[in-house]
Parts: sequence; C-alpha cells; structure tokens
Amino acid sequence: MLFLTRQDVESLLTMQATISIVEIALRELALGRVLMPQPATFRLPDRGNVHRFASACVGGEVGAMGFQVLSSHPGDSQERHLPATFGTLLLNDLDTGAPLAMMDATFLRAMRSGATSAIATGCLARKEVHEVVIFGAGTHARIQLMGVCAVRDVNGAFVLDPDAQARRRFADQMSKALDIPIETVADVRAAVEMADVIVTATRASQPLFRGEWLRPGVHVNAVGAHAPDARQVDTQTVRRAKVVTDLSSACLAQAGDLRLPIQEGAITEEHIHADLGQIVAGLKPGREDEDEITLFKSVGLAAQDVATASHVYDLALRRGVGKKIDF
Repeated sequence: MLFLTRQDVESLLTMQATISIVEIALRELALGRVLMPQPATFRLPDRGNVHRFASACVGGEVGAMGFQVLSSHPGDSQERHLPATFGTLLLNDLDTGAPLAMMDATFLRAMRSGATSAIATGCLARKEVHEVVIFGAGTHARIQLMGVCAVRDVNGAFVLDPDAQARRRFADQMSKALDIPIETVADVRAAVEMADVIVTATRASQPLFRGEWLRPGVHVNAVGAHAPDARQVDTQTVRRAKVVTDLSSACLAQAGDLRLPIQEGAITEEHIHADLGQIVAGLKPGREDEDEITLFKSVGLAAQDVATASHVYDLALRRGVGKKIDF
C-alpha cells in the first residue's frame, strides 16, 4: 500500500487536472455509473465536533473505489493552531478490494471543492467576469478563487472577512499568486452589488448578504455551509436564482441553504434546476439568459474525492512519490 502525506498530494495535484477529473466524475454520476451511499455523520455532544464517513465506487472512465473519514474540530483547532478539518482517504482496488493507498484528504478535498466550483462557474457564470467577491480568507477561499480564475479571465477580486489581518494577508498573497488586483472591503452591500461572481467560503451559519442586492446576471457559488440548520445565502437569493446542486439528494439532506427556504414554504424541491453533472453530461442546460441569477450549492461528494484520489495515486506511482507500506 502506498502512503501519501499532504505534502505528497500537494506536489501532485494541480487545479487544471483536478477540474478535468472532477468533471469526469460528475458526468459518470449523472450517467448512473457511480455507487455512493449517503454519508454517515455524527456530532459529539456539547463540543460541536463533527465526524463524517463517506464512500463511493466510480465506474466508467475512472474505475476507482474508496472510503474517507472527515473530522472537524473548529474550536479545538483554533486553540491549538491546527486545521479545522482533517481528512483521510483509503483507496481500494476495484477488482480485489485490496488497499492501494492511504492519503491525506484535507488538501485534496479543498482542491476538489475549488475544481467543482470552477466547473459550475464555467457552466453558469456569464462569459465576461470582471469582479469576483469572495467571503472568507482561509485555505478554501484561496482555492475557490483559484478555481474561478482557471475558467474565467477575471479582472479583479474583493475579499470580505471579519478578521482584518486575514483579509489583508489574503489580498497580498493571492494577488501575487493569480496576478490580479485583489482588494479588501468592509461594505458588504457595495461589494455584492458590483459582483459578477460571488463565493461564500466561510464558517458562518447565517446569511452573509441579502438576496435583493444581487444584480442581474450574477453567479453565486455557495460552498461554506454543510449543516441542515446552517446557511450562508438567504431565502431571497435562493428564490431569485436558477439553482444547481452537486447532487440534489445530498443537498436536500444536508444543506440549510436549501432546506430552510423549503421549510419556510418559499420554494419547493422542484426549484432545483439540475445537478451539475447533468449539465456537464449535456442532459440539462446551464445558463440560458445573460440576466438570470444562478446559484451553485455544493456539500461535497465522495465520488469526486475518490476520483481525484485515483488520479493522485496514478501520478504518485509514475513519479515515485510516497512511501510503500507492507500492509
């Protein structure tokens, strides 16, 4: 079995390659060539810590099977200066079930999330994207912006975060990395009203802006909230938008961004236009009008992670990366 650290995964995985493999995984899912049970999740009482177990078997072009464990400890992590979420993925041989690799999935999942949002942006955002507004200044926010810039020629970006130092650091580092001007901003309404693409990538559990501020033609990638009682976009945003999910059944089970408007009676499940894989596979249309508001909601899918891990494993074998363990 091959053991791959986070550093190993970072050395192998690029945004463009991740976009390509995630797009294949989404297409296979839409075409019915993926087995993926609902993940099992439990929360530790009185701590807010969450553990999630997810698995998938991806057929077709990918041909991979795997299982991952995610552990989120936001409070303890801040105190101990550790990542808020740890992920570990076990990749198995599709024919024999033998373990092929165990790898850190924390960076892998962040890249997969950014790549999925990039694909959604390619399908749903207008061709001309001048300004991106991103809520959040952490690792996920950085990779989300990388994804958007991989599929659109972005003129500039604005970052909003309660931590002024984090905002400035994000703006300085990402403007150099992406070679675009990035400014910090505190006026939420002004930022939203001028945005062509909005990304929500924070730990917030309440809406970050008001849907009435959205201008025609804007696209929103809502990737930050993954709990039934948490949301980062409000009911008005959802009601005004053409809604696309990574997988509707998963989002209806896990995403407060959609569950709460349904509970309020503002929308029904039929308000969801399509799963992203259906658009990728050509089964449903993406953007159809320059003025329509589009919203992509994702909670993350094991099929995407397993497909990405399979790509990492193949590269690692070819390049001699990682440590072989006699399991």
